[in-house]
Amino acid sequence: MTVSQSIARFVHELDIDKVPPEVAEKTRVCLLNGYGIGLGCHDTPYAPVARRAAIAMDGELAHGATLLGDGRKTSVAGACLANSALFHGRGQEDTCGAAHLGTILIPLLTALIESRGYPLARLMPALLCGYEAGGLLERAYAGKTTPGGFRSSALYGSTAAAAAAGKMLGLTQAQFAAALANAAAFSGGILQSFADGTDEWRYQVGVAARLGLVAAELARAGSVSAPHAYEGTAGLVRSFAKTECEADALTAGLGREWAVLRVTFKPFPVCAFNQTPVTAGLALREKLSGAPITAVRVRMNPYETGYAGMDAVGPFNSVSGTLMSIPFCIATTLLHGVPDMRRMLTYDDAAVNALISNIKLIGDAAIPTLCCTIELDTADGRTLVQEQRMGFADYAYDRAGVSALIRRIGREQAVPEAAYDRLETFVARLPQGGIADLLQAFTLLPQKEAAIA
Repeated sequence: MTVSQSIARFVHELDIDKVPPEVAEKTRVCLLNGYGIGLGCHDTPYAPVARRAAIAMDGELAHGATLLGDGRKTSVAGACLANSALFHGRGQEDTCGAAHLGTILIPLLTALIESRGYPLARLMPALLCGYEAGGLLERAYAGKTTPGGFRSSALYGSTAAAAAAGKMLGLTQAQFAAALANAAAFSGGILQSFADGTDEWRYQVGVAARLGLVAAELARAGSVSAPHAYEGTAGLVRSFAKTECEADALTAGLGREWAVLRVTFKPFPVCAFNQTPVTAGLALREKLSGAPITAVRVRMNPYETGYAGMDAVGPFNSVSGTLMSIPFCIATTLLHGVPDMRRMLTYDDAAVNALISNIKLIGDAAIPTLCCTIELDTADGRTLVQEQRMGFADYAYDRAGVSALIRRIGREQAVPEAAYDRLETFVARLPQGGIADLLQAFTLLPQKEAAIA
């Protein structure tokens, strides 16, 4: 079977009641995190931009999909663009390897259920299908496509979205294969916005969701689509990863090596690759006892230090730049502690900018991803070393851990506790309840103008 045919068979046959209990629970936790982070992003400026674009393109509809945190309704595609930008507003969404699939899948599926009346019982299986289809490709090829300048969220997100949308729409197995092939044909997305500190990456996830929906709808309408869209000589893998694709080897782990179990959550509003350096910085800050810092050396895996924007030293003028920069995140953490959004938005801190100039990044292949070693020299002659060895399990919080995380962010962003109460009740009751219960949580958000730039 081809790649698209094998994935199609897997997602078509997937039954949420028959997957391992830990897989079903992790899918539920991903939902809680996605919606919860979205609540905490209510005053970021990217959703308002995307809302204006969505309304300009598709108009305001009386019975469409809700623009979360806004209240107006528009098309499913328009809601995907706006709500994905909302969920991506803090840069604190979930991560499947290098792909932020929750920001793509959850807004898409929510909009489909609300606007078209699909059963709420399809939400979790469709979400799981998306994580598995997109996560399969990310795990196999992100190590090759990222250095080539392609962003995993956009490149593999369209496939994830096509699988999720297809499950929601109830496609046949043959239609699933066509939808996945269509998604491969539409895939792309570059990383340059991270290097330039601009905002395109905030909107890439919504575009990936829209493309996945288009791919599924075309398949349902009868599109004739390339069976070798992934492994062919001009297919996705050869075109983007510049390597051969063995279809059977790639798909052999479906249903056994669950991608959703690799999904991690972010304790800090910084890039996924900066979570461990911040954690190490907090530990070093305790050891410093206030001593001035003269030099810092940071050893990380070259995959991470080579990612666009990670080596940026400023000057900074947007949070898109600061949350990616390893030197900025470490300097801010060492000098001020936990890097909350206020610190990530402070671009003119003289002490932080001075310390950045004394931070040296070292790509070290002996350091695994999600790990780092920081060496710090102090003015009183000490050299402090923090070896931070972390992995997926350290960031794969359970439901209680995610609840604590999203509520902590909510307190920082003045989100009423009642919003999280409603959200947690909605997620816990699935597949019972109704999508209106979820939408109600977003009506409780404070109404004020976005301030982040």
